[in-house]
Amino acid sequence: MSPEEPRILIVGAGIAGITLAQLLRARGMNPVLIDRSADAGRMIGDNRAGYMLALMPMVEPIIDELDRREAYLDASVGISRYIAHAHTGRVLRQDHLGDLLAEYGDYRGISRAGLLGVLTADDCPIAFGATVTGLSADGTTVTVAGADRGDRRQSQSSDFDFDIVVIADGMNSHTRRLVIGQPDAADSVESSVADSVDTAWGGWVCWAEADADDDAVNEIWGDGFFLGIYPVKGAVGVFLGCPDARQSLGPRRFAAEVRSRLTVLTPRIEACLTAVAETDDAFFWPLRDSRVQRWRRGRTVLLGDAAAGFLPTAGIGAGMAMESAGVLAEELSALAADSGTDSRSGGLAAVDEIETALDRFEARQRPRVEAAHDNSRALARLMFDRSRLFAFVRDQAFRIISIRSALKPILRLLESPPERV
Repeated sequence: MSPEEPRILIVGAGIAGITLAQLLRARGMNPVLIDRSADAGRMIGDNRAGYMLALMPMVEPIIDELDRREAYLDASVGISRYIAHAHTGRVLRQDHLGDLLAEYGDYRGISRAGLLGVLTADDCPIAFGATVTGLSADGTTVTVAGADRGDRRQSQSSDFDFDIVVIADGMNSHTRRLVIGQPDAADSVESSVADSVDTAWGGWVCWAEADADDDAVNEIWGDGFFLGIYPVKGAVGVFLGCPDARQSLGPRRFAAEVRSRLTVLTPRIEACLTAVAETDDAFFWPLRDSRVQRWRRGRTVLLGDAAAGFLPTAGIGAGMAMESAGVLAEELSALAADSGTDSRSGGLAAVDEIETALDRFEARQRPRVEAAHDNSRALARLMFDRSRLFAFVRDQAFRIISIRSALKPILRLLESPPERV
């Protein structure tokens, strides 16, 4: 590390944390990336929520900067069609979503594991098995259990000093609670608490076998159920949603109930319902979200789901996490390039520069994230309802509302990407 380079800790080797670490490394910096999982396999297996992803074109600048375009295309499939079904299973409309988004870039389906493989390539140092147990008020001294000091792994906790700490380990993480539960003296507690939505729904997530329609997403917005079918490379991701009160039925019985209520069963829908019923370890994903009203606490900043954990309704959470990581990487690399002093000296100017850079990141990105977040919440109110009358009215609305109108909030984000530093 050069004397001018800030010491950066990134907590959480998920999509946001890995994207930030790899971007900084590509720019010649040396952040430390840690994850509480024991190894790469568990990192993927411990958090299967969102393990099939539809990525909007906003991720392409990140993919290109990391020179991973060919790997990204090889690990994903292009999505060109969106097929909306009535609550009975009948096809309401088919839209060429890929054509609508083509002027901005590709719309692609990829598994979470596939995306992490694209981002990590052949070299992504991660300190696994390291858990943050404490954080100083200014966010620069971190207590870590399981940290490797170089000669041996520590069984007890150790303290480490950093200039900047990035929390990217999810909206339900202990580390995130350490940040939002430690207000500065000048701030009220209300300025840092989380704003959360509980839809009182959840859903089983599993894989089905790949089929010939690998360019098409299917969704059934039902009366008391939701079925989403999302292709990725070599498989189809399935999400079968239900009210929380119905979770006790289990995936097999609920899939059978949905099948009995559909008057139209395509081979793809039938195969996906069968996959849910027959999967031994279908993961149940509670549909909750959360965002905080302030991302920075001292020299600690929240990123990705730690700042705003999305509902999956708009299919944009992973894309916004990667975009946010790109904006933060710009601010941190500009900070390192512009700094003429050693940030470790503890000088007031150096501290101010760091906090200003983190504030600038939040000012640039939080409005964009919250606009997408609001859109996902609005869609949730339409998607998750148990009324048959509501489902009928919604089906009729599907015939009238254009896909461009439905995607207007997302298109606005694509039309006006973050300005480069």
